[in-house]
Amino acid sequence: METKIFGLRTAANREDQVVDYLVSKLSKKPEGILAVIRPHGMRGYIFVEATSKTDAEAALQGVPYARGLLSHEIPYPEIEHMLEQVKIEMNIKKSDIVEIIAGPFKRENAKVMRVNKQKEEIVVELLESAVPIPITVKMDAVKVIRREDDEESKE
Repeated sequence: METKIFGLRTAANREDQVVDYLVSKLSKKPEGILAVIRPHGMRGYIFVEATSKTDAEAALQGVPYARGLLSHEIPYPEIEHMLEQVKIEMNIKKSDIVEIIAGPFKRENAKVMRVNKQKEEIVVELLESAVPIPITVKMDAVKVIRREDDEESKE
């Protein structure tokens, strides 16, 4: 079966919402869509792999923040470099001070409380909050900005 890749315009910074809504809609009724691709760092666009342009357009009916398909099919080699599997560097340790770079707590600083390497998640506590609340975030949603001294991090 021949599949095609189409670019979908979205409202800027709403790519994740479009992907989430589309994936939940397609889990009930696939409608000829095989994959939904959200390239990291690309604003205003996601990609949809579909059996035909008609199927892709039908699946996008009623999806909030979806602005429509681009007029032409996108050859796979054009987006292949965006799809490379990137291994997350596992250099985040307990007690590190990190900046959250994605999600609702973007630009907040936090202290790492736990690291789950299997799930690629960390539990952090926001430094600015009045009450320390543990928040679980993906490792690729943070960057280390300060490392605690070796004496403090030894347990």
